[in-house]
Amino acid sequence: MKSFKSFIFTAIFMSIFSFFSCKKNTALRFSTIAVEKQIPLIHENDTTLPFAEVEVRFTYPTRFRDAQSLTRLQQIFVGTFFDSVSFDSMTPQEAMNQYIAEYTEMYQSLSNDFYNERMRLGGQIPQWYWYTMSNINKILFQNDFLLSYSVEFSDYTGGAHGSFRVINYNIDLTHLVTISEEDLFIPGFFQPLTEKIINALMKQFEVNEPDMLLEKGFFTLEDIVPNSNFWLDDKGIHYSFNQYEIAPYMMGVINVTIPFSELRDILLPESIISRHLLND
Repeated sequence: MKSFKSFIFTAIFMSIFSFFSCKKNTALRFSTIAVEKQIPLIHENDTTLPFAEVEVRFTYPTRFRDAQSLTRLQQIFVGTFFDSVSFDSMTPQEAMNQYIAEYTEMYQSLSNDFYNERMRLGGQIPQWYWYTMSNINKILFQNDFLLSYSVEFSDYTGGAHGSFRVINYNIDLTHLVTISEEDLFIPGFFQPLTEKIINALMKQFEVNEPDMLLEKGFFTLEDIVPNSNFWLDDKGIHYSFNQYEIAPYMMGVINVTIPFSELRDILLPESIISRHLLND
């Protein structure tokens, strides 16, 4: 009897240990590669000449449930952050090195134009060759089934002003694929979801009629549609509309949230929202 009790205790202990070990092994861990540097336009030791101010911070997964899954997850992060399928087969560090090398080559290829402009200006240095570039990603939400993050890119290339954009991504951690609107909503979702976005913007900008959004600076109502640029958390879906997408540059990136309680009528029953995020 004592031996049987000992066996039961050992089995229970091993089950608990196995559960927590499994949880530990599947936990996501992240690291960040950061590059901050000034890239000279011309290979001369002269700080008065133009340069590009570069800041790149790439946060990526370093631990996941198994090696194959981690490799796939890193591939998604690399592809979405550096925005090139040619980087997909690279490690995060290799991709960062290549990204910086390609930007440096692009920027320094402007040196001949710089010399021609300086000659045209009688030796004065043209001011529009000082560039800036920033590329940063941020983890926005994660649980056992979902990982949402954004990639924020800004640059200045000598024009009247710089540009800034945000692109959001969502990863189904079970199947290791990115999530689209078609994965979340029933067929024919576009029009009802458009109406929900407009209603949310009306509340946000404190107006009573859709047309009154135009008085707040929006271009046209026809521009305000689901744009696939969203991220998810346990509260709702969050859309981002970048500069000039639905409103002028001065209004910046416009973010709007639609809570899940207002989406139930168009959600797919098998979507990640219905299965793992709704609080019934």
